[in-house]
Amino acid sequence: MVNKLTILSGAGISVESGLKTFRGENGLWEGYDIMQVASIEGWNTNREIVLEFYNARRKQLKSVAPNEAHFICSKLEQFFDVEIITQNVDDLHERAESTKILHLHGSLLKAQSTKDKNFTMDWSNDLNIGDKAPDGSQLRPQIVWFGEEVPLMSKAAKRISESDIIVIVGTSMQVYPAASLISYASREALIVYIDPEPQINYELKRIKNLILIAQNAVVGMKILYEKLTIFSPEELKNSNKTFL
Repeated sequence: MVNKLTILSGAGISVESGLKTFRGENGLWEGYDIMQVASIEGWNTNREIVLEFYNARRKQLKSVAPNEAHFICSKLEQFFDVEIITQNVDDLHERAESTKILHLHGSLLKAQSTKDKNFTMDWSNDLNIGDKAPDGSQLRPQIVWFGEEVPLMSKAAKRISESDIIVIVGTSMQVYPAASLISYASREALIVYIDPEPQINYELKRIKNLILIAQNAVVGMKILYEKLTIFSPEELKNSNKTFL
């Protein structure tokens, strides 16, 4: 039976392609108030500035390409039943040819109706006031904002609960509710956490089979690929728990 491998990816994997993170110096919020552009309240207050922000992000996305960490995620499909659960709203996993991707926080390249949240459509250019869904309502970015439920959480939690191997890469595991997903992992699952400065949160502390790779996404995924193609998950569980 092929092992189920689930990759939890976040902004850190796309940073190495040149995409800015949300936080930190020179981050995406520079010049913007986070609640102004990434909350349902912000959308209801000033739709023009929200659309301006995401139009700029969409333009930036067109200027970058997947990096080696993205491609390793897709290469792992040769050996495992791989699904990616990503907090990222970019399409770099798709461009690297991964086949099963769940976008927990939505997609920058989709738009949705403001009246019917179940109606979405592909959208790769600027989104402006006056762009309407078939139901006549204004289209908005298909992004899960602060103040909104994360509709795919239950589907993501189910996949995590069924996984034999879980890889955490590019995410600090500090932002909820996404950070809580690891609590659904089986006690027998192998958990690999890739981060240059790993922070062990409450959910990670309970993990029996936790391996730390204290590297950035590209280097860490190279190390992981080598280990997973040489050793079985059971052998890794009994190995040194930190790969620097």
